[in-house]
Amino acid sequence: MSVNREELKRIIDQISEQDALEVYDFIGFLNIKREKETLNEMEVEYLAEDEDLIRQVQKSREDRKNERIYSKEQGLEYLRKSFEDV
Repeated sequence: MSVNREELKRIIDQISEQDALEVYDFIGFLNIKREKETLNEMEVEYLAEDEDLIRQVQKSREDRKNERIYSKEQGLEYLRKSFEDV
């Protein structure tokens, strides 16, 4: 959809100051929303290339598939024993 920017400017020039402030705030909101979307896309791309993270996720999936899942208590006990061995 194409927007006639000159027409948009003309409309803005004709609205009340209060409405112009709301339009201004809304444009700011849209800019922030787009910045967040861009950052999220960049973050996903970065994480998708992190080989260590991908390996951890694959290992986690394998553990769940093979029912090697610890309860909270079992996990804490495992960590305690791991630290004792160090």
